[in-house]
Amino acid sequence: MSQHRYRVVDVFTEHALEGNPLAVFPDASGIDDRTMQRIAKELNLSETVFVVPSSRPGCAMGLRIFTPTREMLFAGHPTVGGSFVLLDEGIVPKDSDTFVLDEKIGSVPIRIEKGTRPLIWLSTPPISFGNKYDPNACAQALGVHAEDCLDVAPCVVTAGNPNLFIALRTKDAVDRAWLDMGALHKLRKPGDEAICTFVFTPTPEGAYSRMFAPEHGVAEDPATGSATGPLAAYMIQTRLVKGAPGTRLVSEQGTKMGRRSLLHILIHGEDGRDGIEVGGYVTPLVEATMSL
Repeated sequence: MSQHRYRVVDVFTEHALEGNPLAVFPDASGIDDRTMQRIAKELNLSETVFVVPSSRPGCAMGLRIFTPTREMLFAGHPTVGGSFVLLDEGIVPKDSDTFVLDEKIGSVPIRIEKGTRPLIWLSTPPISFGNKYDPNACAQALGVHAEDCLDVAPCVVTAGNPNLFIALRTKDAVDRAWLDMGALHKLRKPGDEAICTFVFTPTPEGAYSRMFAPEHGVAEDPATGSATGPLAAYMIQTRLVKGAPGTRLVSEQGTKMGRRSLLHILIHGEDGRDGIEVGGYVTPLVEATMSL
C-alpha cells in the first residue's frame, strides 16, 4: 500500500469554504497517469493537481492538472493554488517574487505580489478567437430571453481551454441561466472542441460571471482562471471595457452556487497586447493522506 499526502486549498478567496476548492499532491512523482485520473474522479473537485519534476529548462516544477474526466493543458485555479502550495511548503523558495511552472500548454510565468498574504498572478498563455454565435440561439441554450443578451456576438475564445463567452445585461439574467446541453450541441459549429460556456455581465469592477463545463465533468465551476484572461480580451474587443495599460478588473464568479470567488485581472499594454495576468488569493483548508 502506498501513501500519498495531499492538501485542499480554496482558490480565489480569502475565506475558507468559498472560492474554488483544489486538491494538490505536492509529490506525485510515483503516481502513474491512470491513477492520477482515477484520484481526480474520486475527489470529484473541478480539478486536482499533481506536482511532478519539470521537463522544461527554467521551470521550477511541473503541474499535471485533471478534471474528474480528463487531463487539461492549462487551468487557472490549479496554477494559482498549486503555486501557493509550492511556496507554502518551500518547494519553491518562500521569498520568491517570480518563478515558472511547466504545464502541458508550456511554460507559465508566476508573479507574487507581496502583502499580508500573497496575491499570486499567472501570465495567461496566448489568447485566440474562434467562431461567433447567434445571440438568440445562445439565449435559448441558456434558458434566458433573447432580450437578456447584450448586443455583442457570443464568441469562442481560448488560452488553452475553449470557452463560449455570452454577455448578458444583468446579474439577474446571469443567475437565471442554466445550460441546456441539447441546445448547445445544436448550435455548435464544425471545428469546435468540447467547449465551456461562460456567461457574464459587465460591472463597474469588471464582470459578474458563471461558467458551465459538463463535458469536462464539471456542472458549474466556482472560479475559472483559464477563462478570465480570455474574458478580459473578449470584453476589450467588444468594447465592454477599456483596455488601457495597467487597468485592473475583478471577475466575481461562483456567487450563485455559494462559492463566491474574486479573480483579479491586470492588463499589460494597450488592449492587453503585452499580456493579461490573472491573480488571486488562496486559503489553505485540509491536509490529508490517501492510501492506495
